[in-house]
Amino acid sequence: MTDQEQIVAIVTGAGSGIGRNFSLALLNEGYSVVLAGREKSKLEKTTLLSQKKSRKSLILPTDITDESAVKNLFKKTNDHFGRIDLVFNNAGIAGPPDVLEDIVYKDWKAVVDTNLTGAFLCTREAFIYMKTQDPIGGRIINNGSISAHVPRPNSAPYTSAKHAISGLTKSTALEGRKYNIACGQIDIGNASTSMTDKMLTGVPQADGSIKQEDTMGVDNVTKALMYMAKLPLDANVLSMTVIATKMPYVGRG
Repeated sequence: MTDQEQIVAIVTGAGSGIGRNFSLALLNEGYSVVLAGREKSKLEKTTLLSQKKSRKSLILPTDITDESAVKNLFKKTNDHFGRIDLVFNNAGIAGPPDVLEDIVYKDWKAVVDTNLTGAFLCTREAFIYMKTQDPIGGRIINNGSISAHVPRPNSAPYTSAKHAISGLTKSTALEGRKYNIACGQIDIGNASTSMTDKMLTGVPQADGSIKQEDTMGVDNVTKALMYMAKLPLDANVLSMTVIATKMPYVGRG
């Protein structure tokens, strides 16, 4: 049995985009993977796309904004596989692109609840299991964003939540030391997913113009995630930025 075949991973937002791609990469390398997301049908499609099918996957539909649902996700994972080694806090939503003064509270709350509170709830549960299992420890990877550093126009809820993810990542990395829990963050710019389809028709720029932006293949993100995931627990990528080379990020604004 390889080291990979002994590792149990939880991926949130596993039904599409980066979450699906990373889940498939883990499954195809022999990891046991728990696929979490709101829509069961999308999670089932992910397992069908795996070269090794669903031999080592477990589908657990989960709303990560629901505390009891998150507790159930981690308990069922541990009950089924006996441990939890890797958590990818990936699930997130962008919210409507509104100017700040027109942002509706329910939209703000939905973005923050999903992108920040959901990641916190998963992190808290990961600690509970990782600090008591044998061998102790594990790894948590948070999906940040280039918006964790520089905002896009009309994205106050998303930008605020992603800035906060950076704080959560650093706090988790610090608090996790005593339990051999490593935590890092990947900040992604313009990976080709359904969330970036709009880049092809043009998106608002800081100067008020509308311009197309370059994107990159999602496989590039998966390769970076696999590098982070495969590190031994005495090494950690605290922060990594992976962007489309020609996207207007450096110098943005």
